[in-house]
Formats: sequence, structure tokens, C-alpha cells
Amino acid sequence: MSIKKIFLLAASIIKLFITIFYFSINSIAEENNIKQYSNDEGVLSIMYHRFNENKYPSTNIQMNVFYDQIKLIKNSNYEFLQPNDFEKDFDKAKKQKKILLTIDDAFESFYKNAWPYLKKNKIPFILFVSTEPVGRKGYMTWEQIKEIEKQSFAVIGHHSHSHDYLIDKNNLEFISDIEKANKLFLDNIGYVPSIFSYPFGEYSEFMRNYISKNFKYAFGQHSGVIDLNKEKFQLPRFPINENYGKLDRFQSILNTFPLEYKKLLPIEKKIKKNDNPPDFQVEFFKEQKNIKNITCFSNEGDIWKKSNIKIDKNILTIKFREPFKPRRGRINCSLNDNGKWRWFGTQFVIKEN
Repeated sequence: MSIKKIFLLAASIIKLFITIFYFSINSIAEENNIKQYSNDEGVLSIMYHRFNENKYPSTNIQMNVFYDQIKLIKNSNYEFLQPNDFEKDFDKAKKQKKILLTIDDAFESFYKNAWPYLKKNKIPFILFVSTEPVGRKGYMTWEQIKEIEKQSFAVIGHHSHSHDYLIDKNNLEFISDIEKANKLFLDNIGYVPSIFSYPFGEYSEFMRNYISKNFKYAFGQHSGVIDLNKEKFQLPRFPINENYGKLDRFQSILNTFPLEYKKLLPIEKKIKKNDNPPDFQVEFFKEQKNIKNITCFSNEGDIWKKSNIKIDKNILTIKFREPFKPRRGRINCSLNDNGKWRWFGTQFVIKEN
């Protein structure tokens, strides 16, 4: 290896260590400045992956079902949110709920099956791209991605480079993965996307802080409806697939509204053995009515059951039955607010040690 290459490598390593040190001493991502009850009707974000790929039911949706879902949205008189308007409208209370379509992974089946329909009808969406598999069998090419990127109603999002379990990597490897993707985005579409989607919806507090300094928004894979009080780098989405995409369930999703809250603890979503189960607490706004009607379900012990909740004034705590089992711990809470169903979900990543 030449002296020049050695110096470049050393400089790159030093830069990454400086970045890690910076985020370790700035350990809390910037929160929204709103934090007041808004009665926001919210943005319902829906997540898709594959289209007409029957071999993958956990991430696939049949096109005939997709057509019916879009028809149901339209018949419910909900507008699709233009992704470019997401930032402009985020800090404003929506008087009517809007729908945001997101597609993860840039599979070829999306380009072949769903893209012609979305293009013909000018239905807006975000396409989250992981850069490493681009051009491989089963994935879109850069030319196809650029074709979509040119449309005013479509936005390209950042979905890491490797689409690996990045939360299992060390901080240096995580940053390196994001920077690899940044370079490929710059080389192929001329810019780095400003919206991020965590692979598998998994993130630690370090990852969230890093993303918050380099992107405008970030989406997870926990269910819920976005309101202006939701943390901008932990935005919820409802995953849709063959098992969870039937029209009756889809209709129930469309009928959900935001359940606004001030604070959700713990902040760290990467839970280790000595913190499992976590001390879970949610502080709601005092203006939120019918808090006593709230019901939560959680999957500790890898079994979904009704959670043991306690409500003191406007603060909810859950006494978990037992520790969560690896890999993911989930909590979903719903509130019947005079006939309007409000919802929020949370996901933890459970580490064995």
C-alpha cells in the first residue's frame, strides 16, 4: 500500500472516531419544539416492500389487494401526502388525516408491478433505497431509480448501504455503512436523500442521534399515526403484507388517529439483559380526554397479551409480566376517544448480553 493510501485511510479512521466521540457526548437527539396538545388528525404512513412476489408473504402484497387498498383510501376521502410537503406541513396541525405511502428496499417487483400504476395515477410515495443491492437480481437498477426520481410526486429516501442489522454493528461500522451509501447516492443521483428509513425499523440511541444530525426525518417500523409531537427521527409506519393487508384490517388502520404524548421512556430502544424488561412510561397531555379508556398489548415472553397498565393522572406505566425475548419487544396502545380510535406503538431491540 502506498504512503498516500495509508494517510488517506488513517485520516478516514480519525474522522470516524471524531464523529463517534461527538455523538457520544451529545447523546440526546433534538426533540421537536412543539410538545403541546394539538388535536392533529395526523399523517398515516403505510409501508410496502414487494408486489406480486408470492414466495415472500411476510413482505409481499398482491397487486389486486393493493388496488383495493388504494381504492379504499380514495373512497374514504383521504388525500395522499406529497412527500415534498411533509417537511412543510410537519409542524402544522392537520385538520384532516393524510396518507403517506412508503416503499422499502427498491425491489424489482415494485418497479414492474406497482410503479406503472402509481405513475399513471400520479400517486405520491417515498422509495427507500439501500445502495449495495442496487442492480442485483431482484432489485432495481440505478437507471430505474433515476427514472422514478425525476417524477415530481416521487421522492427517493435513504435506507443505508447494506440493509444489514446495523444495530448489531459497532458505531464505527454503522457510520461507515451510511457514508458508503452517501457516496453512491452522490455518484448516481447527484445528492444524498434527506429522509431516512432504519433497516428493520431498528435503532439505538446512538444511531438515532447520528441520523438526527444528518437527515431531516427518519422512519421506523412501529405502528402508529404521525402527529406534530412525534419525534422526527422515530416516525411510525403501519407495515402491510399478505398477513396484515386484508381489507378489513386495512380499513381499521385507516380509521386510526394519533395518540399524542409528551414523553416516552426509556429513550434508549436497544435493550440489554440487565435492562430487560425496561421501565416503560408514557406521559400524555393533560388535554387528552378518556385516558382511562386506553388499552395496551405487549409481547414479553414472545406472547402477545393485554398489558398490565397503571394510569396515574396523565402518566401510563406498564408492569411487564417477564423479560422480552430477542429479537424485538413490541408495545401497542389504543384509546377509544368518544368513538375515535387513537393508536401508538413502540419497538425495542432486545440484545441477549
